[in-house]
Amino acid sequence: MFENYKVFEYEYAGRPLKVEVGKVAGLANGSCMIHYGDTTILACATASPKPRDGIDFLPLSVDYDEKLYAVGRIPGSFNRREGRPSEKAILTSRVIDRPIRPLFPKDLRNDVALTLTVMSVDHDCSPEITAMIGASIALSISDIPWNGPIGGAFIGMVDGKFVVNPTSEQRKESVLELTVAASEKKVVMIEAGAKEVSDEDMYDAIMLAHEEIKKLLVFINQIIAEVGKPKFDYPSCELDHDMFDKIFDYCEAAVMEALDTDDKNVRDAKMQPIEDDILEKFSEEYPDLPVQLPELIYKIQKKIVRRWLLVDKKRVDGRRMDQIRPLAAEVGLLPRVHGSGLFTRGQTQVLSIVTLGAMSDAQQLDGLDEETEKRYMHNYNMPGYSTGEAKALRSPGRREIGHGALAERSLLPVLPSKEEFPYAIRVVSEVVSSNGSTSQGSVCGSTLALMDAGVPIKAPVAGISCGLITAEDGSWDEMIDIQGLEDFYGDMDFKVAGTHKGITSIQMDLKIDGLTPEIIKGALERTHVARDYIIDEIILKAIPAPREDVNEYAPKMIQMKINPDKIREVIGKGGEVIQKITAETETKIDIEEDGTIYILAVKKENAYIAKGIIDAICFEPVEGCCYTGTVTRIIPIGAFVEIAPGKEGLVHISKLDTKRVENVEDVVSVGDKVTVKFLGIDDKGRINLSRKDALVSDN
Repeated sequence: MFENYKVFEYEYAGRPLKVEVGKVAGLANGSCMIHYGDTTILACATASPKPRDGIDFLPLSVDYDEKLYAVGRIPGSFNRREGRPSEKAILTSRVIDRPIRPLFPKDLRNDVALTLTVMSVDHDCSPEITAMIGASIALSISDIPWNGPIGGAFIGMVDGKFVVNPTSEQRKESVLELTVAASEKKVVMIEAGAKEVSDEDMYDAIMLAHEEIKKLLVFINQIIAEVGKPKFDYPSCELDHDMFDKIFDYCEAAVMEALDTDDKNVRDAKMQPIEDDILEKFSEEYPDLPVQLPELIYKIQKKIVRRWLLVDKKRVDGRRMDQIRPLAAEVGLLPRVHGSGLFTRGQTQVLSIVTLGAMSDAQQLDGLDEETEKRYMHNYNMPGYSTGEAKALRSPGRREIGHGALAERSLLPVLPSKEEFPYAIRVVSEVVSSNGSTSQGSVCGSTLALMDAGVPIKAPVAGISCGLITAEDGSWDEMIDIQGLEDFYGDMDFKVAGTHKGITSIQMDLKIDGLTPEIIKGALERTHVARDYIIDEIILKAIPAPREDVNEYAPKMIQMKINPDKIREVIGKGGEVIQKITAETETKIDIEEDGTIYILAVKKENAYIAKGIIDAICFEPVEGCCYTGTVTRIIPIGAFVEIAPGKEGLVHISKLDTKRVENVEDVVSVGDKVTVKFLGIDDKGRINLSRKDALVSDN
């Protein structure tokens, strides 16, 4: 039935990698079912037969589609089906998109869709790496024009040694989470999180990943040779070269004058009349010019900016290639929030705000990972006004989610443990002005805000971006702290965050076919020097150390431990007891299964009152010891005395006094405070007390 069905097998990092072609999804331009261990991904690549009209970009979509059946779970939503992609799925889509996109022909305008469906997950075999490899194979064997293949590898570092595609247990111990995508000759994508890993170790890990990928690509090329299709022809959507040259010659001097400023608003204002003039002068000669104008202006500016960088070593704002824009930092801007920090780099400004909450405020995760919640949450917002655009607010897109996750990953290694600082922590980075590298600005601003909030971070973290410009003859140069135009028209955005000690994150975006080892090493060196400068000269001068305590508006947290067997008593029937405590003391209380209790209150004294009540509930009297209690009721044979909340025992009439007692009321009344000795618990679980023995003990 499956005449074209073929199976290809390879051992990757000691585990079987199997690729099935020709069995399912036969109507896609290219597809494969890829298995790594028991992880299974269906990778499908499709393309529209005709280009999309009126666009100046490749309409590529990459969707990493998580199915909860892959881990044997039913979705928790009302409809019991998967809804919008999880944050992890969006981040994985971006990680796969970034190395694939630069390898498409620049003039291709056909819609291209990559769908990577996660059908089974073996946590020892990364579904993200499996999906990246599957995407590369599906595109490579399809008839869609693409200059692949690429391969992917995940590198961990356990006990000082690198591990290729670490298992689930190894990842828990690893100080490095490095994902690399590469072609045979160059590295095309780097994504990393690390616990202050040195530049040297990071570089060595990247090179190790590339060596492993080279071996994998031999296997992928064998598949292509056997089942790959010829690539289809497509109409080139390149601008007419004669038109471009003619208009460029006409407006070159004016555009150069407009671009020669460090103020984005001035530049945009100067460009608008130039665009109007081009339309007026050339629209009759070139009827499609109104549609093509955005791409035309982009390429005119790109040609000028790249020529300045390559030939003149001139940056748009006049800086040296190794010079950072003017910097500023400030903390405590907002009066009622728990912590705030404003970081300014040139015309890029990020205001980060910290909110502290109870551990129950941690985000619950519903994805394919083993992680079910996260205590530290970082959100990134970039409204239209930050770039001077009149845009209504929308829910966060993939870019915003990606930048928030990058900042989160950058700061996570320096946060105190839950035991050291038992709070859930949320940081929101509001981009209030954008002209390049806002994600790294949010790292710096968030370090300021965390310190202002009294979060005892282990070390300040700074982030910086390194750009690249390459020439056709193979020459290249790097520049630190790229602004918007250098990002748009350059070849690389190499973002690195870290402390003095080492790297905490890397994210690399490319517009070319890859990086050589020399370029990677140069970027690591430049960014290290820059982040050291930002930490010493900007961050630590704004706030030398984290505040000694959280501010007056932040909740105060105390932690206690009880016998887990007592949890039921603290909660009470239907939550009655715990609800009463929180209402009376104005606190929020979280109880964990091991008996750890977190008590949160704006006023610290309220937290201690709640702790005292819980201590009393969990109180266990010691036989032979005396306690002071309150008489709660009287019966003919004795008096009941409460020695702790919920702990009530009977003092028999014979144990009320050292002399004979005829009537209980002759000795005690309801409400009296009396000292009693704990005699023990009888076979019916009742507490027996004696006032007589307590009096004797006193004497």
